[in-house]
Amino acid sequence: MDRLAGIQEFVTVVDAGGFSAAAQKLHLSRSAVGKAVARLEERLGVRLCHRTTRAFTLTSDGNAFYAHCVRILAELDMAEGALASDREQPAGRLRISVPVIFGRYCVAPVIADLSRQYAALRFDVSFTDRPVDLIEEGYDLVVRNAVLPDSAVLTARRIARQRMTICAAPSYLAARGTPRAIEDIAGHDSIVYGRDGNTRPWLFPDGKGGTYAAPARTRLILDDLDSAADMAVAGMGLAWLPCWLIRARVHSGSLVRVLPDVEPLVFDTYAVWPRAPFMPARMRVLIDALASRLPGMTGTGDEIKSAA
Repeated sequence: MDRLAGIQEFVTVVDAGGFSAAAQKLHLSRSAVGKAVARLEERLGVRLCHRTTRAFTLTSDGNAFYAHCVRILAELDMAEGALASDREQPAGRLRISVPVIFGRYCVAPVIADLSRQYAALRFDVSFTDRPVDLIEEGYDLVVRNAVLPDSAVLTARRIARQRMTICAAPSYLAARGTPRAIEDIAGHDSIVYGRDGNTRPWLFPDGKGGTYAAPARTRLILDDLDSAADMAVAGMGLAWLPCWLIRARVHSGSLVRVLPDVEPLVFDTYAVWPRAPFMPARMRVLIDALASRLPGMTGTGDEIKSAA
């Protein structure tokens, strides 16, 4: 029995959003695709999807099975890729998850350049700030701005370092004064990043290997860093943001750094992918490109001017 029979058809139906579109992608008739999925359901003894002439939806069993099938096909692609010469052009699909703002500003330009360089590469990119389960959700690679726990099934590589800074609009500082010490922040309005009821404290190194939180007085809580920067430009208060995000606004004069002599928090950004005995060329060129390009994009912020 061919245990892989019907899996490619099933995954293509899900990815394409229906049987007709999948048939076109597979160069088969709609009937042939439907029969392949039906035989797969019969062999498994479960219904994978509900379909009508106009609608297609996965069952709960189908949704779970799809995630595993994507991983199985990816492993097959990796196995075949390992047999190919390293001189071959990277090809195939990469499914990636990246943080929303960091992904848009920093990761997307790298992906665009790789797409132009390698015509056979295909990218499926999800922009989300929620923690994704790389294995269960079928991602080939995720970018994470966090310290990673040890894992027997995942591999990680640091691809960038991000430096945080406090900033504000010149108009706000003219009206409220410029903080001269961390303690002064408590007397100012602050724009804070928050998500799912949790806010992110403004952290600074304590000189002992740990961190301490600045005493911020929250005025606005936003779950979008770009909007937080815009609110700072509008004079709504101080904001604690990555240097790469505010660089253009600082160069235009709409924001300035505050307390530039205070040692900033610098945190690492990682590419994470499933541990495997071999790596296909498409994964290797993506990870190498991120590790090569992102440090220049994130920078250290040393060139950003400060409040007087």
